[in-house]
Amino acid sequence: MEFIGIDIGATKTAFRYLSANGAERDTVVRWSAGQDDIEVLRGGLREAVGGRRPLAAGVAVPASLDAAGRVVAWPNRPHWRGVDLRAVLRADLTGASVCFGDDGDLATLAEARQAGGRDLLYVGVGTGVGGGLFLAGDLLRSPHGPVAEIGHVVVVPNGPLCQCGRQGCLQAVASGPAMLRWAEHIEPTVTDARMLRAEVHAGVPWAQRAVHRSAHALATAVVTVAELVRPELVRLGGGFMAALPELATATASAVRALGRPGFSAPVVEPAAYGGMSSLAGAVLVARHPELTQRYESLAG
Repeated sequence: MEFIGIDIGATKTAFRYLSANGAERDTVVRWSAGQDDIEVLRGGLREAVGGRRPLAAGVAVPASLDAAGRVVAWPNRPHWRGVDLRAVLRADLTGASVCFGDDGDLATLAEARQAGGRDLLYVGVGTGVGGGLFLAGDLLRSPHGPVAEIGHVVVVPNGPLCQCGRQGCLQAVASGPAMLRWAEHIEPTVTDARMLRAEVHAGVPWAQRAVHRSAHALATAVVTVAELVRPELVRLGGGFMAALPELATATASAVRALGRPGFSAPVVEPAAYGGMSSLAGAVLVARHPELTQRYESLAG
């Protein structure tokens, strides 16, 4: 049996194809101006599948979908609204079952499985900030969709404007683009994430301040959640976090600094799957039918 995992993101889509012999093949396509996203997605899927017929596909999505698999909302790519994503994918996945899940929830599921089912909070930092909670052996869920929208926890009252319309959301302070915007305000010569990472790695003071600003915001959100549900472990993932290990280290330190008598701060560590936790979760639900049945509606 063969399977495919698909992780659709704001800047790219990653694919992982599992062959019957156990071999894995990863491919990536990136969105670019002047090209139709859906055609890029289908082209990447056809390349990943290579004419084969996988039994099932797991799909991690940051967008909100209705029960039919149609995009209801996606702030980072609003032109996707109304796209019948299930039909788009099934056109190149003849005969395969397709299971959608929220990218944060699927990342959480993969990390929790890897951690032996421990109570876990996952936080993914990339183009946005997402996450999920795994408690008492299962994902924390709601009939109305994902519940652990940690990116929209307010950490700075009257702070930077978030894409959701609220001020001070974690995503507006600690996402990759938010961190880059703050860095550009301090040092206009920084024009992209690669340059910011180089300055951080070099220990430049203003770049270190940018890391600690985001780390403090992340720690504030983590401790807030931990006061409510007491996860044993916090995993920090996402593409931006994986590319900037100093941010994970600073966040763990900031969480410890926010401890109090009688409150044991959770262990904070980098995600086991780095920036690929959502893809790992997508593969997981593709391979295990019982998970597909349980989490089919995760994208909410």
